[in-house]
Amino acid sequence: MYKRQHIYNLFLIVLSVLFTAACSSDEPDYNRSVITIGNTEKTEFDKWLEANFVNPYNIAFKYRYEDIESDLDYYVVPAEYNKAVKLAHLVKYLCVDTYNEVAGTDFTCEYFPKMFFTIGEWEYKNNGTFILGTAEGGRKILLSGINYLDQYIENAQMLNHYYFKTIHHEFTHILNQTKAIPTEYQLVTGNGYVADNWSEEPYNEIYLSRGFISSYAQHSYQEDFAEMMSIYITNDADSWEALLKEADKESEALIQQKLDIVKNYMLTSFGIDLDTLRSILQRRQNEVFSGKVDLEDLTIK
Repeated sequence: MYKRQHIYNLFLIVLSVLFTAACSSDEPDYNRSVITIGNTEKTEFDKWLEANFVNPYNIAFKYRYEDIESDLDYYVVPAEYNKAVKLAHLVKYLCVDTYNEVAGTDFTCEYFPKMFFTIGEWEYKNNGTFILGTAEGGRKILLSGINYLDQYIENAQMLNHYYFKTIHHEFTHILNQTKAIPTEYQLVTGNGYVADNWSEEPYNEIYLSRGFISSYAQHSYQEDFAEMMSIYITNDADSWEALLKEADKESEALIQQKLDIVKNYMLTSFGIDLDTLRSILQRRQNEVFSGKVDLEDLTIK
């Protein structure tokens, strides 16, 4: 009888403990974060990013692969560490600092994307093209193909084509989400947009004669606007004029009409003179290629 009573008492004690634990687990512990912080030790690059992106602008430059930031429809690989270091320097000097100089840090803090996520490989599509970058929700820019950076880093035209035109293109989309593209822009070549057929013949060859600055500009008026701005500022005056010489007078007039709308949009919406922006960007680009900028220096200044 005593043994049975003892077992019964133990059973009550266990139930009491379990009940107390269950009840207490319903109450949130405000002193404990629900965010799990990884155990990855900070590298010198991480510290440099904090000093140059996170602290002054609240911009995250993510170079480690994260499934949650990736598009799982594509086969991609992580960005190589040394390539990511160089790219981060270039993004800061040619993008962040450029907009600081032309529009002020308040503009950069308010409008510039809050995240760059890099992957090593391009995102290949079924039609034979590949994605250089994307913008999401006005806050994030994906840059792909980072592991090929060294192949293009000494050629301004190629560097712009694969990386920095992409950044300025996607940043234009972000600005468009804040201030809508003028309706008049949509009407200049309104019947000429061909959606995903832009990469197919004959559109991939005759775009200039149709009044478009690039083949991709034929996709939609949104892409046309972003292509117009990004190609204009990443090309100097001579390169731009050489590009337009391939178009006939009527087509050149259409391109110029669209460029004038882009210039007015940037000036009236954000107080940015597009020619001044291009001049500053071209100067900074020349400084990079002259060796003025050390793309591997992780000294925190």
